Amino acid sequence: MTTFLERVYYHNTVLDYFIAIGIILLGLLIARLFKRFFLNRIATWVKNTRTNIDDFIVENIDRFVLPAIYLSIVHAGINYLTLSEKVQDVLRVATTVVITFLFVRLVSSTILMLLRTYVRKQEHGEEKVKQLGGLMLIINAVIWILGLLFLFDNMGYNVTTIITGLGIGGIAIALAAQNILGDVFNYFVIFFDRPFETGDFIIVDDKLGTVDYIGIKTTRVKSLSGELLVFSNSDLTNSRIHNYKQMMRRRVLFNFGVIYQTPLEQLKLIPTIVENIIKEQHPVMFDRAHFQKYGDSSLDFEVVYNVLDSDYNKYMDIQQAINFRIFEEFQKQGIEFAYPTRTLFMVSDQTQPGNSAALPN
Repeated sequence: MTTFLERVYYHNTVLDYFIAIGIILLGLLIARLFKRFFLNRIATWVKNTRTNIDDFIVENIDRFVLPAIYLSIVHAGINYLTLSEKVQDVLRVATTVVITFLFVRLVSSTILMLLRTYVRKQEHGEEKVKQLGGLMLIINAVIWILGLLFLFDNMGYNVTTIITGLGIGGIAIALAAQNILGDVFNYFVIFFDRPFETGDFIIVDDKLGTVDYIGIKTTRVKSLSGELLVFSNSDLTNSRIHNYKQMMRRRVLFNFGVIYQTPLEQLKLIPTIVENIIKEQHPVMFDRAHFQKYGDSSLDFEVVYNVLDSDYNKYMDIQQAINFRIFEEFQKQGIEFAYPTRTLFMVSDQTQPGNSAALPN
């Protein structure tokens, strides 16, 4: 038996191979016991908690940390043996590639979890989570580039030369695609600064509608007439945007005129009539109603009130109800609305013939 264990195959004795296998099996057994009796119990316990962070930690230990431990155990067992330089290089490269892959996935998953937690705390958080796709695409690209640089550095390549080449290439790409990159950076501005969000009603110059989607390069706005307006992110951040989301009340000003033949008693009664009509509406706060000026063909009144709701349809319903009631009350009182008229006074000019006297010759 001792002679068998001392036999040499590929620079290692049979005993060395048994020890390497024992290291691997023992390590994997300990890792499995750790998962079964410790990690699984913690996973069952954290499911009953309110926070998602502990669930994320347990899940990522199972997805990324344990595979790295398994790989490290196998690597330790194989590394116990005396291997050729070529095999050692292959083993080192393979281990580095797998560890780098798991590490990059862990970092990417952690950043995604932190962003989702941050976004869900905001208003309409679940809708904003859907916008993280474009942001995570950029973040993942950066993480993978850094991961590849780390991998090349561990494989013995000169990373400084690679970074220099990427810098020169990056400058060339930036010059060629500066408009696209500008939209991408403005996407970050929109996402973090939040001048508007999905579902907000905005006005940009003479265009208005509801924000339907915010992408890496463009933002789509659904107009009131039904068509989809597509803006580049740079255009939006460089424009004056009217966002009606934070509007708690809407100030409404409207005018109307009555004819000049309206009696003084009815003229004085009009502000009270309008005030009572507006106070009938809800949710509305009356401000003022005044005889404003003498118009070209009417006696003009100005009315101001506030709608205590930001919904545009609600405002239009209230204004319509006010218009109907004013028309109804004016008919009852015999008050006539004015419309553009012009009175023309005709003057008759009759020439009286005079007596003409004959001049002497």
